[in-house]
Amino acid sequence: LKYEIKGNAVTITGRDRKVSGALTIPATIEGKPVTSIGKSAFSRCYSLTSITVPDGVTSIGKYAFSNCSDLTSITIPDGVTSIGERAFSSCLRLLAIKVGAGNISYADADGVLFNKKKTLLVTYPKGKKGTNYDVPDGVATIGVAAFYECRNLRNITISDGATAIGEEAFHGCSSLMSITIPDSVTSIGDY
Repeated sequence: LKYEIKGNAVTITGRDRKVSGALTIPATIEGKPVTSIGKSAFSRCYSLTSITVPDGVTSIGKYAFSNCSDLTSITIPDGVTSIGERAFSSCLRLLAIKVGAGNISYADADGVLFNKKKTLLVTYPKGKKGTNYDVPDGVATIGVAAFYECRNLRNITISDGATAIGEEAFHGCSSLMSITIPDSVTSIGDY
């Protein structure tokens, strides 16, 4: 792994291009805790199949795991309070995103990533099985690129009460036949 030490904290900034299979990110490097995964740190790691993020990590950068085309699972530990946009974009085999039960910022429901209050749908895993998805009641916002490249989905129903759909929310959903958008939606982002 490539990393940067600032003070008493380590940020993973990159990796050897040959990394493959199941990867466990170490909790400490040079005796200091790993606290963040930097922007694009694992982007284009085509042969990674699963990633275990240590409990001390508090932030995952933008595009951190993008284009990890063989990635099927990842667990977000309790301490993560920030996940950058498109952290999992183009992870076409990602079946589920799991979040530690004690996480104060994020939660999962059936493998889908939400904010803790489940008012924001952050990411729907690209490889998740099934062709239909009903956004749960209480979700007010569909996040930026939330369903980006979800090629298995054919029908999406957004629950009443939702008010906003982020940009590129459904971009690249090549099998999508219908989206039911309630009257409550007042904002739809580009693309």
